[in-house]
Amino acid sequence: MKEFDYVIIGGGCAGLSLAYELEIHEKLKDKTLAIIEPRDKYKRDKTWSFWRVTPHNFDDCVKKNWENFSINIPDKTNYLNCKSYPYQSVDSGLFYEKIINKLNENENISFFKDINEINLKNSFIFNSVPSIKKNYQNLWQHFCGVEIEAKNNFFDDEIFNLMDFDCDQRESVHFFYTLPYSKNTALVETTWLSKINDNSQKDYDEQIKNYIKNHLNLKDYKIIYKEEGAIPLFYPTNKSEKNKINIGTAGGMTRLSTGYTFLNIQEHSKYIRENIENISNVKKYKISTKYQFLDEIFLRVLEKHPEKMSDIFFKMFKASPKTVIKFLSNKSNFLEDLSIILRMPKFTFIKALFY
Repeated sequence: MKEFDYVIIGGGCAGLSLAYELEIHEKLKDKTLAIIEPRDKYKRDKTWSFWRVTPHNFDDCVKKNWENFSINIPDKTNYLNCKSYPYQSVDSGLFYEKIINKLNENENISFFKDINEINLKNSFIFNSVPSIKKNYQNLWQHFCGVEIEAKNNFFDDEIFNLMDFDCDQRESVHFFYTLPYSKNTALVETTWLSKINDNSQKDYDEQIKNYIKNHLNLKDYKIIYKEEGAIPLFYPTNKSEKNKINIGTAGGMTRLSTGYTFLNIQEHSKYIRENIENISNVKKYKISTKYQFLDEIFLRVLEKHPEKMSDIFFKMFKASPKTVIKFLSNKSNFLEDLSIILRMPKFTFIKALFY
């Protein structure tokens, strides 16, 4: 069996982002890379959205940018501007096509469906497959989204709705999310922050249908795309091993309070590329410990007091949008952190320290 200098396990967002970063910076001219990915072909299957707080390699895969957004709870709506850090939505279909076309130009890069097809003995491994133990006490962000096409112009495509909590909470945290790509197309998503063992929350199709009809007041439309997924709001149990680095969700690149992962993956890929010549000895890259600490407290409150979370999110965005975006994107300083923390219900969060 053939040996490779580098092996990437999992050819999803993290694995392909790393391969692309190495390739465009000519780190694979004299090195071989195997990517292990079982899928037969790449097609659009996800939408990655985030605030553009740092540059990345995939501006040409962005389906839409927005500089205005809203968040609402029953009877209250907050309209906000994010011109400094526009919100972007990356189309996974365009992302896959761009990367696969580029990687195919290099004969040192090979794809395999099964790890048993190659010899790993002398390879450095980048693993993007998270090891997740089934624990019904863990919180997840689980969701279903549909892209819809209205018969006539219906949406204001200059503004997106980040969180609409004016919906049935079912003793959890539930909101809808609407990204208008044009005046007649939009992604509408139902999102839950809850334990995933409650199947009663997974009547996603009915939730979306009712929301489009009764909240968006749109009657004449068709569904042109659908996606469904679940993001763990806890760190996976992947162990540190010699000659192996975990990347993506497996490497702790998901921000637990938000589920945001895409830009963290890009920064981790850049860090690996910058240190690839000494990769066996490089210091582990991770999201700052302060965010891990704050997210842990935040998720304790979410678990114990789901009924308070819509108000907490709404109050958070009463701060400067620039500050909140930096905080949610791991780019805030101490004063900015403080301005967010002071808007939280203090007694509730102090109690969470001792749960």
